[in-house]
Amino acid sequence: MRSKNSAPITASESRHLGRVKSLACSVCDTPGPVEAHHIKQGCHFTAVAVCPDCHRGSFAGWHGQKRAWIARKLGEIDALNITLQRLAA
Repeated sequence: MRSKNSAPITASESRHLGRVKSLACSVCDTPGPVEAHHIKQGCHFTAVAVCPDCHRGSFAGWHGQKRAWIARKLGEIDALNITLQRLAA
């Protein structure tokens, strides 16, 4: 979701986000399609591929208690690294 003051998404950003969302979850390996978690809002090339539970789940998700992330000893940069490796493969 964009705020009213953010720049419009470019075609290359849109393509990149589509590719990220087609991957498996970078945290639990749930097959895609998944969601794109933005490490920094508005920076679409730093989006991480995560399933809804690992993204928004109240127990396991990044925007919850982060238990899935903690159990796997992952931070946002670790998950971004996994996402980028999968995109390059």
